[in-house]
Amino acid sequence: MTHSSELGPVEMVVLLFPGTRIDTAVTTALAEVVDRGYVTVVDLIYLAMDDTGEVRQIEVDESLTDIGLDGVTVDSRGLVSDDDLDVVRAAMDPGTSAVVIVYEETWARKLAGTVRDAGGEVALHVQIPRDAVEAALSVQ
Repeated sequence: MTHSSELGPVEMVVLLFPGTRIDTAVTTALAEVVDRGYVTVVDLIYLAMDDTGEVRQIEVDESLTDIGLDGVTVDSRGLVSDDDLDVVRAAMDPGTSAVVIVYEETWARKLAGTVRDAGGEVALHVQIPRDAVEAALSVQ
């Protein structure tokens, strides 16, 4: 069993799409960052809402081929909670799908471990929203 101190930073991202099949370019891009070792996907759940508002859920241990997510390596840890999924379902519209991805920033694992071994700590880890970055860059 891996302890949390052995992991790099862990984040969750929710991708929303029209329709029920994930574009192959998205799957390819996700597989590429995993294969290069930048991230490790530690949970992945697919949700699709039909036109009546009924939601279908597919877990990572089920076949992902029909939805276009085959080929992505997942080291499943079951980190997405029912509360997380409730928030995602509430954000969906009929005729859309969502992919909930929890990933470890694998590249940061060694750095964070080395900092801890040196008696330090990662005191703050904040992801700056894309809009804030674009706004800051536009005034330069």
